[in-house]
Amino acid sequence: MEKVIKILKKRIALPSLEEVVFVLRKMLLWEKLLFLFLAVSFAAASLSIIWKLNNNLMVDVPARSGSLTEGIIGTPRFINPVLAISDADRDLIALTYSGLLRPDNDGELIKDMAENYEISADGLTYTFTLKEKLYWPDGEPITADDVVFTIQRLKDPAMKSPKRGSWEGVEVEKTSDKTIRFSLKKPYAPFLENATIGIIPNHVWKDISVEQMASSEMNIKPMGSGPYKIAKIKRNSLGIIVSYELSANNNFALGKPNLKKIVLKFYPSEKELLSAYQKGEVESMNAITPQVLEKIKTENSEIKSLNLPRVFGVFFNQNSAQVLARKEVRQALNMAVDREKIIDRVFKGYGSGLAYALPQGTFGAIAPDLATGEEKAQVEKAKHLLEENGWKMNNEGKVLEKKAGKELYKLSFSISTSDSPELKETAYLLKEMWEEIGAKVEVKIFEIGDLNQSVIRPRKYETLLFGQIVGRDPDLFAFWHSSQRNDPGLNVALYANIKADRLLEEARATQDPAERSKQYEDFQKEVAGDIPAIFLFSPKFIYILPKSLKGDDDMENATVPSERFASIYKWHKETDKVWKIFAKETN
Repeated sequence: MEKVIKILKKRIALPSLEEVVFVLRKMLLWEKLLFLFLAVSFAAASLSIIWKLNNNLMVDVPARSGSLTEGIIGTPRFINPVLAISDADRDLIALTYSGLLRPDNDGELIKDMAENYEISADGLTYTFTLKEKLYWPDGEPITADDVVFTIQRLKDPAMKSPKRGSWEGVEVEKTSDKTIRFSLKKPYAPFLENATIGIIPNHVWKDISVEQMASSEMNIKPMGSGPYKIAKIKRNSLGIIVSYELSANNNFALGKPNLKKIVLKFYPSEKELLSAYQKGEVESMNAITPQVLEKIKTENSEIKSLNLPRVFGVFFNQNSAQVLARKEVRQALNMAVDREKIIDRVFKGYGSGLAYALPQGTFGAIAPDLATGEEKAQVEKAKHLLEENGWKMNNEGKVLEKKAGKELYKLSFSISTSDSPELKETAYLLKEMWEEIGAKVEVKIFEIGDLNQSVIRPRKYETLLFGQIVGRDPDLFAFWHSSQRNDPGLNVALYANIKADRLLEEARATQDPAERSKQYEDFQKEVAGDIPAIFLFSPKFIYILPKSLKGDDDMENATVPSERFASIYKWHKETDKVWKIFAKETN
């Protein structure tokens, strides 16, 4: 065997340098040139093969580097899922906290801290199991105790949590260190939305009483298990927080975030935010109006327009304005609305028209082909309908009138709305459209706090131009069930319909998505037939990001503005090349 090895070594032995030099010296000039040409060709071919092979075996993956600086209107106060009240609060919560489930930007819910969950056949029990090796930023393990503690705190009446209403009738218990059971008194199909609530650490908060919780420093120095954690807080000379610097949380349940740093800067107004953007102090910003968007330079930015499940419309209070109790009046007003004009003029195209109670893209929304016929103004048709029903113009008062028995009805009423620029402009456009068919309309503008307290809660309006956020898996009960006509219910149209009530009750309890979707469609058609409101538009949420940012291609839908950060752990600015076999591990 040794002899064979020696023979093979001799046969495959490469020539020494001296032997190569000796041969080259013996070659003629043309032989040397030919040899050099062949050697270079061989080297080039070899390098090309290696390069192609390398490219075939390597892929681009997000690099864990870079940062994003975003400007936000407002100042955070309660960076605590139990207490959050503002968009600034919710933005930071989305970045620093995790729930059992997490929204994605495709309108779905994905598992975050939950490894899995089970729903009982009767829809009354939801059991969640936590993933292994979950840790808080301080290294403490995350257990079922943290989940139970969070829910118990927000359910405590003394806590006055804005989330408390979503958890009424729900009991929570720990069945093991990794398992939590939620028990409902009645089936509630959209309950999984509740599981997106951020979980707070029991070991940090347990010694802080309910009464002390709202004033705790931990509300502005939060510790959650989200994709990012607090690194630095910057205040101005008055002690007001002006920025947060966040660093990637390597313990995040869905993997290490790619961007190493996120900086959020806070501004008191849209004007100051816009100025900061134009100076290059921030790369991204949101919640700006379409009118402002037209005035800024965005050549280095990408404009995202997200679908939010928001429904804006005019809701009729037929108790306050008897003329609106007449169906032909509501029909004519609906016909006379030019939704396209409102969207083009007020929202510069960043929105879509509505004919039903749910916007497109929302679970249970009626398909576009079923929502035709109401999108263009039909002024002449509206005039003819009123004329057919006995309405005549009072030339002196310049308003349509109708005599019915001893009653003399005048087509006169007011629109109440908030002082937001978009709603004010919409209100005056509606006034113009409706006066074209013979109505007399007064526009009443209120500051949003005053509108809620003095107008909406006591139901002191004739018509209300207002918006509703219906949710990813919508529960329209609070907005349309007859039991919700009085405050704190949100049935601002004071709508009462036995069939509609039944459909809403059944939809809440139905686990089968196809059946629940059909119930929502039937409900919407029932409402559309009664016309208790005129549905107008669903505006887009405008978000400006730097073009250098990648990984945000799926950003299309959100339930609330803070959900723009739902997939932030995937965002990146740079890429690395790695062998395919290591790509999964790198990601």
